[in-house]
Amino acid sequence: MHISKISLVNYRNFANAKLIFNKGINTIIGENGSGKTNLFRAIRLLLDDNLLRSAHRLDENDFHRGLERWQGHWIIISIEFQDISQDEAIQSLFLHGTGNVGAGTVSRATYNLIFRPTADIRRRLSELTAGDHDGMAAILSGVSIEDYETLFTGKSEADFNDPAVYAEIVGDFKNSSFGKELDHPAIGVRVPVMLSVSKEISFTFVQALRDVIAEFQNNRTNPLLNLLKRKSGEIDPVTLLPITEKVKDLNDAIEGLDDVQTVRSDIVDTIKEAAGEAYSPSSMSIRSDLSDEADKLFQSLKLFVGEAGNGYEGAVHELSLGGANLIYLTLKLLEFKYQKANQSFANFLLIEEPEAHIHTHIQKTLFDRLNFADTQIIYSTHSTQISEASTVENMNILGKVGDGCETYQPTAGLDPVDIGNIQRYLDAVRSNLLFAKSVMLVEGDAEEILIPTLVKKVLGITLDELGISLINIRSTGFQNVAVLFHGDRIKKRCAIVTDLDATFFDTTPTATDDAALSKFKAKCASAQTKGVARKTALDAFSHENPWVECFYAPHTFEVDFVDAGNADQVVSAIASVYKDPATIATAKAELESKDIAVFGRRALLMANYEGKGWFAIALGNRIDHQVNIPDYIVEAIHFLRPVLSTDVWFHILSFRVACIEKSGLSTPEVIQSTREALKLFRAGDMDLPGIKALMLVTFTADPINRILDKAG
Repeated sequence: MHISKISLVNYRNFANAKLIFNKGINTIIGENGSGKTNLFRAIRLLLDDNLLRSAHRLDENDFHRGLERWQGHWIIISIEFQDISQDEAIQSLFLHGTGNVGAGTVSRATYNLIFRPTADIRRRLSELTAGDHDGMAAILSGVSIEDYETLFTGKSEADFNDPAVYAEIVGDFKNSSFGKELDHPAIGVRVPVMLSVSKEISFTFVQALRDVIAEFQNNRTNPLLNLLKRKSGEIDPVTLLPITEKVKDLNDAIEGLDDVQTVRSDIVDTIKEAAGEAYSPSSMSIRSDLSDEADKLFQSLKLFVGEAGNGYEGAVHELSLGGANLIYLTLKLLEFKYQKANQSFANFLLIEEPEAHIHTHIQKTLFDRLNFADTQIIYSTHSTQISEASTVENMNILGKVGDGCETYQPTAGLDPVDIGNIQRYLDAVRSNLLFAKSVMLVEGDAEEILIPTLVKKVLGITLDELGISLINIRSTGFQNVAVLFHGDRIKKRCAIVTDLDATFFDTTPTATDDAALSKFKAKCASAQTKGVARKTALDAFSHENPWVECFYAPHTFEVDFVDAGNADQVVSAIASVYKDPATIATAKAELESKDIAVFGRRALLMANYEGKGWFAIALGNRIDHQVNIPDYIVEAIHFLRPVLSTDVWFHILSFRVACIEKSGLSTPEVIQSTREALKLFRAGDMDLPGIKALMLVTFTADPINRILDKAG
């Protein structure tokens, strides 16, 4: 038996979310604040028998913040199971509790937690005439959290993620329309407490470790103590009898020491002197705190670990953070093993962010080796090392969207060939594209090295700060990766940035061409043909997919970089490429030429001299804030981040003004007046078009204007 689907409606940062799971190991990945902890708590509310029953009593803070008002709405947490065991006991549980209606035996079952208004509130809403907004408002205004109830149901067939189904069961709040069914049959049958699924399964939750030392010091959460308590009940008291007798003798010996008795007598005498006989204790003794009860004696054991390899074993609080976390995780896994040994129906292990303070190699090894038989494991993580070792088909991605969260299944609707290509790519290359807010795909070392540098130099912020991950796909093929970004899969923007490789000179062979020129012409002509074919294929691939758009360098990155007005930037890197003075002089003259056939060829020659990657590094060390970002890259950035906040624009423009001031390209008076205008812009007293116009007029030649021109 395994979880196949989880549906969340109106729960915390999930307005309407669906997650799909498979047997074995599953991974939940997402950035901080995307809802991983909330998801795990939702699962625990249904399956974790160790969670206090009071936790099932939700409150107004558990409602999704995007609701105009929470009163009247329902929170629904639904888990679907598949491959239900044919065991008579588990079949009995699901047939009478959570199985499908009318089934003789069940292979699929649902289990739901529903937090809804009490019957009286639901009845009053059902009696309203459709469209009676005032009546609805009057009822809901008097609703408090005390007017809510929690129930568990099974045998439900409803698709709770369908807004139409929600409107039918709960009500249409927009149109103030409520059905007459107070207990709609689609929500299923109430599950009796004695048939709780959580009592019949093996379930262990390993929480994210914020303070592992505190967990060891807390008797309720100390995993070693829990293990020892479990084992202490299995030990034959006769086995421990000789030990407990020795403890008694030891306690008696300690208590009988002359110094101990002297201190006891002195305490008795002193308290009588201070309070008198009438108010003094009737008796007093000093005894050893070492218990002589077998189970308590066993549970008093402490764990000591040698970490440094020098023979010294220290307490847990003496370990490194990573060492302590690894020990804690190990004990929780052992706790799961003990529990699993006593269960047969289903086994679930939830591990929240196991990567905390643990070395990257251990993270990957941990994920590879944690594969218990007959157990469904669900990780949450924002570790690229763990996600690298995950199977993409078993991933759910959480993405922050405004105040809420959306869930994505990256392989939904893909055929096995596409899935295999993606998996091999993620195995070979870092999987950080799965964590990105938006993705720019490039296929060259020059773009990978220089685009982040260009953005930092011109905008004063990084691509990461803009929420853009730049991924070099190299020879993988754009479509094999970009297929992830789609309305059915990951709904995040993906910009494909590539070269058209159009020739910038006449490639027609002539009789006067030497061998080198003939080869160069043939290579450029072939590249142009391939560029046209690549554009045709990519345009067809991205057509009608709003999440993917292609941006093309007219020629190649190096040629179009110079053509964007960056000849001086490339000239500054000549000495890192050539050593011969005559060659340096020729290269400088050609780069400063206005003829693209001349400067374009020189730019390519320099890039290819010792490799484009090496040239990009050399160039990146020399470009400054006056560099111009080529238009097609600017357009890609605007596609990925179509709207920037006022604060981000303020930061960027303040950076540009500081660069201009440092360069001495304007007067102090103009600089000051521009800063005053920026303050007005930040305060909302000037709009973006106004500040764009001001920058263009005041600093006409500044590279920022090329970017502002395309800003919405």
